[in-house]
Amino acid sequence: MREIVVLSGKGGTGKTTVSGSLAVLASDKVMADCDVDAANLHLLLEPAVYSSVPFYGLKKAAINKDKCLECNRCIHLCRYGAIGPGFVVDPGLCEGCTVCYHVCPCGAVEMVEHVAGHLFLSDTRYGPLVYARLGIAEDNSGKLVAAVRKEARRVAEKENRELIITDGPPGIGCPAISCLSGADLVLVVTEPTLSGRHDLERILELTKHFGCRAVVCINKWDLELENSRALESLCKRYAVPLVGRLPYDESVMEAVKSGRPVIQECSPPMEEGILALWDEIKAMLKLS
Repeated sequence: MREIVVLSGKGGTGKTTVSGSLAVLASDKVMADCDVDAANLHLLLEPAVYSSVPFYGLKKAAINKDKCLECNRCIHLCRYGAIGPGFVVDPGLCEGCTVCYHVCPCGAVEMVEHVAGHLFLSDTRYGPLVYARLGIAEDNSGKLVAAVRKEARRVAEKENRELIITDGPPGIGCPAISCLSGADLVLVVTEPTLSGRHDLERILELTKHFGCRAVVCINKWDLELENSRALESLCKRYAVPLVGRLPYDESVMEAVKSGRPVIQECSPPMEEGILALWDEIKAMLKLS
């Protein structure tokens, strides 16, 4: 079994559109959307969800009013203003720090389980898809990413699939780091802009730090040739192969708006670029 993780140093580079096209082209795979804060791969693949599993984050405080003496210690010491009138805890503000739990003289504060999001198992016309949705202002997205990857691997092993395609989160924070362990290849999708250059360097430093095998695809490479050449130089400096150059194509937005993978509705130059990218990836991962 192999796993390719598609990342980007910033949002909006085309990471998910590339992932969706690879999902169409690969024949024996499981897809995983690990952008749990803003999952959208399912919008292109039209999944039929057959299981929804709650994801529990940090425990939140709750006050038992039958035990509460209303001494106000919890209110004074809560740094997040999570305890309001009537000694009611707002779970959206509670950070689960347990200070109120430890200072309560009568044991009225309890730390209770809290559902921070959901993990979804689904089938699509292209194969199984595992994705998740984290609640608004919830934490532990790195742990939810790990849960999605673990479930995708379980499904792949159960169905004897040879490949996992993971659409990762943008940036270089904990969710992205959580995608790297055990990955066979990291495909970084970038774009020829000044911010694209900066964020490509950041993510190549990240993959280098964790010893990951990385390759780069430049999306819309023909929009700004000077910046594209700078991206190519950056790849050479980090000794990272440049495996794809995808042209600017207005049909991409039409495909996205219609909820279809780009490879199915793009122009011939874009199709050729995506097919060439997939051939490079297949060769590197030694896929059938």
